[in-house]
Amino acid sequence: MTATSAISVEGLGKTYRLGAQGERPTTAAHAAVQWLRSTGKAKYTLFDALDDVSFEVPQGEALGIVGRNGAGKSTLLKLLTRVTAPSRGRIAITGRVGSLLEVGTGFHPELTGKENIFLNGSILGMTRKEILRRYDEIVDFSGIEKFLATPVKRYSSGMYVRLAFSVAAHLDTEILAIDEVLAVGDAEFQRRSIAKMREAASGGRTVLYVSHQLQTVQALCSSALLLDRGTLTYAGTVDGTLEAYRNSFESFAAAQTDAKNRPGSGQVRLSSVSMPDVFVKSSDDITVDFVAKPSKHLIGSYFLSMHVNNDQGTVIAQCDSRLVGQWFDPTKEERGSLVIRDLWLKPGQYTVDVYACQAGVLDAWEGAWKFEVLPDLPYPEFTESSGTANGLVFVNFDYER
Repeated sequence: MTATSAISVEGLGKTYRLGAQGERPTTAAHAAVQWLRSTGKAKYTLFDALDDVSFEVPQGEALGIVGRNGAGKSTLLKLLTRVTAPSRGRIAITGRVGSLLEVGTGFHPELTGKENIFLNGSILGMTRKEILRRYDEIVDFSGIEKFLATPVKRYSSGMYVRLAFSVAAHLDTEILAIDEVLAVGDAEFQRRSIAKMREAASGGRTVLYVSHQLQTVQALCSSALLLDRGTLTYAGTVDGTLEAYRNSFESFAAAQTDAKNRPGSGQVRLSSVSMPDVFVKSSDDITVDFVAKPSKHLIGSYFLSMHVNNDQGTVIAQCDSRLVGQWFDPTKEERGSLVIRDLWLKPGQYTVDVYACQAGVLDAWEGAWKFEVLPDLPYPEFTESSGTANGLVFVNFDYER
């Protein structure tokens, strides 16, 4: 570790034991019978959430950590913030770490917002005088001053994130680690939070930021690394990392066609996701055909949620079947189509993710399909590029007078 490094990681790995699937015992007698039938040996498989990860983060760097679901991003952040211990490897950290990993951690639910500000600061090793010096800034940034005397267990998720981020961002720590929880806040709060993290990095603090939103990483970070199924596949500039992320889609999508490689309980699995053509015009309807296998392991109907993403990883549209009253029967093969109307996508490449869900996720097929929108403007007149440069999509509009 060099003198100017905030974080140094060498050969880092985290392995979890996954118990054998099967009926969970409900009584001590049932558990004893299962143990005897297994000859007294525990049955489990090993899963490498991270394997042989090495990198170094200079002081004052804003590092983005990107990758798809299951890549190991959150696991890495939990190791760096000492939430969990590594199975192997070495981590060297210079300075105190303030973190916001997920909604529901870091605060005591029975304490008020004000009490949790002081508790969190104390855990970080700060004195009461140090916390008081930043207290007004924390409260002002959070925007929930009227609720500081209320126990945080009564907060909405948005209020919780506002206060938790404000505490993490304003207390005097050398390193700020943020998982992708800012999506809970509204657009204005997200904008201010990104500005605050950028300010923290320019002020000499080291920022670690995990995100699916590649545009946010571009806006905030000065370097980035890409994780893929627990391994570090690229580390360098933000643009280089994002290019590697896009180029990895083909191998990732090929692996996801095997349902055993996909997240979810597996009680329902999709066997096919496709579109009539890989090329569409901007104003065309988008039709996604799907087939879901029958299941003997699920009681009650389930729903589907399909996401259309741009090449930055931003979800352009979420189409949840519950919103249109559509549920699916696990006892039979379900064949159908999602039809999206009036979504005028800009030219470029897009992907489709499909999720089958009930109380939890049954199947998560990310990268199930890839298509391209042709550079064919849906408007009656042509103009210079500045007329269509902004915004994520084209819109069907008119000026009336």
